[in-house]
Amino acid sequence: MHLNKIFKKSYFTIILFLIICCANNNDFEIIDEEVFEDTNADVLKVLSLGDSYTIGQSVCENCKFPSQLVDSLKKRNNLLEIELNVIATTGWTTTNLINAINNQDLDDNYNFATLLIGVNNQYQNIPFSVYEKEFPDLIQIATTAVGGNKEKLVVLSIPDYAFTPFGNGNTTISEEIKKYNDYAKTYCENKNITFLNITDITQEGLTNTSYVANDGLHPSEEAYSLFIERLLPIAIQKLNLQ
Repeated sequence: MHLNKIFKKSYFTIILFLIICCANNNDFEIIDEEVFEDTNADVLKVLSLGDSYTIGQSVCENCKFPSQLVDSLKKRNNLLEIELNVIATTGWTTTNLINAINNQDLDDNYNFATLLIGVNNQYQNIPFSVYEKEFPDLIQIATTAVGGNKEKLVVLSIPDYAFTPFGNGNTTISEEIKKYNDYAKTYCENKNITFLNITDITQEGLTNTSYVANDGLHPSEEAYSLFIERLLPIAIQKLNLQ
């Protein structure tokens, strides 16, 4: 009889111990999950695709327009964190950009993306038909990167390097750049994708030399700041940060 009482007491002690352990484990799981969700809520992912105009050739690392955009968003909204991924290299054509993206495992959960591409197609005298084929491909890639939501994508027009010491006012350059921009603008409008014109800013480069970098070809930090004056309100609206 005495042993039976001991057994029952031990049995209930074990059951109580298991209940407490399970309850504690559940509490820890809930806390971990809440912390994870709160952290992610303050992280924005920004993707910028392009060439020298996106990588910021001949300006400082924080002077290129994607970095200026991120800095402006942080200052305005006191965000905990913004992750910026720039896939761009000086000299890249649409083909180069597509190949570079295909060699990466690009996420599809970006909150915002920019695309600025085409000047090297023009400069290298690549048939315009290549741009007509590959620009839509890049639009699709960028749209996929923002989870299929094209509202989160902005296409920037190609700067006009005719208005630099390198271009020296060459009207042929301007005419060809306009052909690329007209195509991109029409395509974006037909697909309800935001197209942002910044070309007119760069067309002041011969009269306002501060808009041209020291290499005599690419936009300066000041010119990129003017890009941001136009891009920032769009990004704020698309990111629902108002």
